[in-house]
Amino acid sequence: MAIKTYKPTTPSRRYMTNLDSGDITARPSVRALLKRLPAHAGRNHNGRITSRHKQAGAKKLYRIIDFKRNKFGVEGTVAAIEYDPYRNCRICLVKYTDGDRRYILQPRGLKVGDKVMAAESGLDIKPGNTMKLKNIPVGTLVHNIEMNPGQGGKIARSAGGYAQIMGRDGKYVSLRLPSSEMRYILGECLATVGTVGNEDFANIVIGKAGRNRHLGIRPQTRGSAMNPIDHPHGGGEGKTNSGRHPVSPWGMPTKGYKTRKKKSSDKLIISRRKK
Repeated sequence: MAIKTYKPTTPSRRYMTNLDSGDITARPSVRALLKRLPAHAGRNHNGRITSRHKQAGAKKLYRIIDFKRNKFGVEGTVAAIEYDPYRNCRICLVKYTDGDRRYILQPRGLKVGDKVMAAESGLDIKPGNTMKLKNIPVGTLVHNIEMNPGQGGKIARSAGGYAQIMGRDGKYVSLRLPSSEMRYILGECLATVGTVGNEDFANIVIGKAGRNRHLGIRPQTRGSAMNPIDHPHGGGEGKTNSGRHPVSPWGMPTKGYKTRKKKSSDKLIISRRKK
């Protein structure tokens, strides 16, 4: 997918880039697959801000995505490639032979008219087909991977994301995740063949603050620019590094401090992303 550049008609336009939308073939046409989500703007049910630097952003409709891919044995045809404002990859509208229509994440290389199917085993290893991990050959790149059988895909769902099947050990399959972590996952879990498309999304330059406001991101103020009552880094004459390790406004270390709690699934991690 091509990256669009612009003539520098304004200072913010000079470095701004965007994705070419030539791959999008249709606008949303299935009303049952669209839903309006309330905009909380980082506030909880009491109206208090619990996640800073967030706002409502531009109005948008949520597309209901089929992450479970549990329509076994029914062939589907890609009817359209569409834009999804809630994620950084494209989505495909798949029309099945029984008349059902669902959205799936667009794998790289999947085009309008291509056939996709889900089954426990026996399918071709081509982008868009979904099978159980135990029946996919070692070395295959997969995405939209379940962590528990029947739960729906949780891993490798963003633009350009994928995991690689490294081997099998009993009822488990070892995967190299996008973070380079090695992990066991049950072979009964489903995964979709291929990598998620729109991999050039990572190369976009936002260019100006207004685009981030449309995305629901408010400006951030440096802690060192605040007063001591507002942030541990605040205060002092002139610019200063505050004399302590970087912390959040509430004193929690923010660089290298481990916050993960012990989980029962820790035993399934072969090697972590951070050594």
